[in-house]
Amino acid sequence: MPSTDLTMQPWFFCGIGGSGMLPLALILRGQGAMVAGSDRSREAGRTPEKFAWLESLGIKMVPQDGSGIESPMQILVASAAVEDTVPEVVRAKAIGAVRMSRAELLARLFNAAPQGIAVGGTSGKSTVTGMLGWIMTAAGRDPTIMNGAVMKNFVNADAPFASARVGSGDAFVSEVDESDGSIALYRPAVAVLNNVSLDHKSLEELRALFGDFLARAGVAVVNSDDPESAALLSRAAKALTFGFGAAAQISVLPESVAESATTVRAAVIDRRDDAVYPLSLQIPGRHNLANALAALAGASAAGVPMAAAVTALASFMGLARRFDIVGTSASGITVIDDFGHNPEKIAATLATLRAHPGRVIAFFQPHGYGPLRQMGAELAAVLASRLGPEDIAILCDPVYFGGTVDRAVSSEHITAMINDLGGHAEHLAERADCAMRIIALARPGDRIVIMGARDDTLAQFARDLLAQVP
Repeated sequence: MPSTDLTMQPWFFCGIGGSGMLPLALILRGQGAMVAGSDRSREAGRTPEKFAWLESLGIKMVPQDGSGIESPMQILVASAAVEDTVPEVVRAKAIGAVRMSRAELLARLFNAAPQGIAVGGTSGKSTVTGMLGWIMTAAGRDPTIMNGAVMKNFVNADAPFASARVGSGDAFVSEVDESDGSIALYRPAVAVLNNVSLDHKSLEELRALFGDFLARAGVAVVNSDDPESAALLSRAAKALTFGFGAAAQISVLPESVAESATTVRAAVIDRRDDAVYPLSLQIPGRHNLANALAALAGASAAGVPMAAAVTALASFMGLARRFDIVGTSASGITVIDDFGHNPEKIAATLATLRAHPGRVIAFFQPHGYGPLRQMGAELAAVLASRLGPEDIAILCDPVYFGGTVDRAVSSEHITAMINDLGGHAEHLAERADCAMRIIALARPGDRIVIMGARDDTLAQFARDLLAQVP
């Protein structure tokens, strides 16, 4: 992506290691901007290798004490959740430095690109963004990619946390977030809508946000299998649909779907010309086949031939923490690291696990007390209904990084709801105690899935568990 006027100013990222902040810092730095940052996780000693890597790229890391805000010319990037009492915010206000939200910065970068491809929806955004980014790269389009997850295809010794890619082509591929309403800031050439379901906002709010998202797009790419998404098709000036149903323009031949524990294959049909293409994915699950259809439709809307797009997906390696198989122990216990944190994501992960033999031990760390208030009942229903009679859910307390929070709904409440609904769940406040309980429970053939968001240390937690189970 060509440099923008944004690269001429110095930037400071508060919480630079976060999944939304990190790729933006990488993009600006990759375009030549001066970037500095701080992070609570760095000061707490979490994921030190990530911050050492950022420093190796020329990004200045400083304590979160306000000392990094040195000039009114700097722009402070801080999420809306960052309180006014945080030292960087206090210092920026004192010297007149501009504060910008993560979403505002992403929108500025995205809207400056000649061809913005935005991926929205409640679930699957990061995977579809990774797939689309890989397709565009393999097709020689040299895209810039902004993702909320590490894309394995772009990981190497020099880029161990590759959640972004800086290209010189016209395309800017990005996931866009509806949780804070910031999806309204983007003007996409191609807008992909995976699904619309309860997460951070009410359905009424989501319908308005996603409907407007489609209306602003040059081409809207919509999941016709999802009733809420399909109902918004009338908002689009031009649309391309995908899904398993016969009405979808980009679909699959039903009898062609073949799943294994680690892969999925199908024959993709483009009903615009009835051409059929063999698709092979190196990642499992029917939900990932749906993600692939979304990516293929999005790539087609962006001008990539279908044959080239299907071929590219055969070498797509997936994302870190998206049904990421950490390994299998000597006794046959498999540990899987997953980003599942809302009802739809968790349901998809459990459906993939339950499609194959073996007991499931599902560990879940909620990503905050607020989400439990918003969707706790739905989370409990999924964990009660999607696990079998021999399976068990283990919940610890929600991740907490400081600040004021209403703890009216807790993991203990959700555990009780799961059991009341006929499921089998246990609550242990501390994650370390959950690990000991899981190790005590684990037996040969089990699949242990580690689920949760907003906490990079869950990946290490999964690796440590694998090392300790028999």
